[in-house]
Amino acid sequence: MAEGKELIELKFRIYDGTDIAHSTYASSMTVASLKQKIIAEWPQDKTVTPKSINDLKLIHAGKVLENNKSLADSMIIFGELPAGVITMHVVMQPAIAKNKTEKSKDDMQKLNSCRCVIL
Repeated sequence: MAEGKELIELKFRIYDGTDIAHSTYASSMTVASLKQKIIAEWPQDKTVTPKSINDLKLIHAGKVLENNKSLADSMIIFGELPAGVITMHVVMQPAIAKNKTEKSKDDMQKLNSCRCVIL
């Protein structure tokens, strides 16, 4: 087959063990495009749902895949598995609002267990 035209069968396992978006994809498809498809097919009955591709991380063989790379660039192993289907894990990590994570100087002093003054 021509480069970029090789097909790969993928399914994506979400946090509760459910498999979604089981289909055949071109090796030239980007990780960002895969994430868009996953968001579109995300089960509606789940309590946690991704809002954007930045809320998701795809993991294959212990490696987090980069949005701007294609499946081929990400070194996805093609056709070496007996079943022919590759399962990727989807980790959801929604963005946290900054004002919830920032702590004021007074809050930090309250948390300081040695009772030292922080300048």
